[in-house]
Amino acid sequence: MASIKNLKKDINNVLGDIIEGVYIVEETNGGQHSKEGTAIIDEAINVFDELIAKVNQNDIDNKKAHYKEVRAELETKANKLIEQLNKLG
Repeated sequence: MASIKNLKKDINNVLGDIIEGVYIVEETNGGQHSKEGTAIIDEAINVFDELIAKVNQNDIDNKKAHYKEVRAELETKANKLIEQLNKLG
């Protein structure tokens, strides 16, 4: 299913961009790793694992609604991480 493939790519790209953003902010602030930056990266990795596990679930009655829910959850959690990233800079 193309939509599942695209959803997985979206999850990977969005959370990967957030992690990359942490590295960019830390590099522009003198190249030192901060505890806050590490926490954001760890949270992004946890969100990635959680969302991919939800996408790979097989025991779903309404797949379309399930994937829509996963996409909404990605948006919510990514926005939270972006807010934390903006505070880091």
